[in-house]
Amino acid sequence: MAEAIPRAGLLASIRGLLATGLEIAQTRLALFATEVEEEKARLLALVAFGAVALILLAAGLVFFAIFVTVLLWDNNRLLILGVFSALFLGGGLLALLAARRQARSPSRLFAASLAELAKDRQAAAGSQE
Repeated sequence: MAEAIPRAGLLASIRGLLATGLEIAQTRLALFATEVEEEKARLLALVAFGAVALILLAAGLVFFAIFVTVLLWDNNRLLILGVFSALFLGGGLLALLAARRQARSPSRLFAASLAELAKDRQAAAGSQE
């Protein structure tokens, strides 16, 4: 009868440990899913605002270039067209370089999940000592 008590205690401890491990895994998966949803919403907003800004700025630049070209039609129309062409091409090149630099920068996606997992690992390592 004395042996039944430690076995029940050992089984209860194992079940408790398993339940705790599953709770931690569930919490980490929920955090992971939340980060994915946040990143998806952020990227969607970024693409939408970026597309609208790109279209409006491009239209504004084209109309401004036409306005200045028509304004100076009699004097220097070829010079003005060349200047605007150089400005548009230069701006496009700068935007391309900025996009390339942004694409090469590391992503911060799942940073919170990785930090929490590192804390869990440190806590587990500390409890084993």
